[in-house]
Amino acid sequence: MPHSSQQIVFNVDDLLTTLEPLIRRIIREELADFALENIVYLEPNTPLYNDMQDIKNRSTQGKVKLYSHEEVWDN
Repeated sequence: MPHSSQQIVFNVDDLLTTLEPLIRRIIREELADFALENIVYLEPNTPLYNDMQDIKNRSTQGKVKLYSHEEVWDN
């Protein structure tokens, strides 16, 4: 019996549009699980600690602006 193969042709943009919500959901779920099970400690005066402190300070002053997906990705 001859072996036949199938070809699937897809548009990369369509594939990305399909996969992006799934990938985002998986990452959100994994981060949530990680945060519930682990304590994250940042060493004071490290770059990430300082950035997080800056974000906290700006947030309490009402100076944090969150961007939409479209604004971030220029869609």
